Amino acid sequence: MEAGDEELYRKHAEELTRFATGLVGPSHAADVVSEAVLRCLDSVRWPEVVEKRAYLYRCVYNEAARFHRSAVRRRSREEKAALVAWVESPEIRPEVLSAVSRLSVRQRAVIVLTYWDDLDPSSIASLLEISDGSVRRHLARGRSRLKEVLRVDD
Repeated sequence: MEAGDEELYRKHAEELTRFATGLVGPSHAADVVSEAVLRCLDSVRWPEVVEKRAYLYRCVYNEAARFHRSAVRRRSREEKAALVAWVESPEIRPEVLSAVSRLSVRQRAVIVLTYWDDLDPSSIASLLEISDGSVRRHLARGRSRLKEVLRVDD
């Protein structure tokens, strides 16, 4: 990084991080800004850029978009892998798997551990390091949501 580039970064780092925070949230903003600035500085166009601040903003925007695309692809791969892992038993219907995948992560965990692994609430509570009451609450909410999605009558 040249002295002029370092000074430019120091001058705009805070505002770029605020911008990135609005795009990707506070826990990923600094990483997005770092990646964007590195991409800018490595670009063959960088020395010719007249409006460097605007270019940095565009780079942060592009990096945030790349981050979101990557997150969506990662989430999709994880959900597919989770569904494949659940399908050990041929009697599990695809619509049930799809409905379970729509639950919150905690509800999904409790449902899977209850029905696929046949664990009782206290065992689940121990595994997830939550209270028995929390397990029962997530189980009840998960069952209720599954009934809505699957339109199951009692």
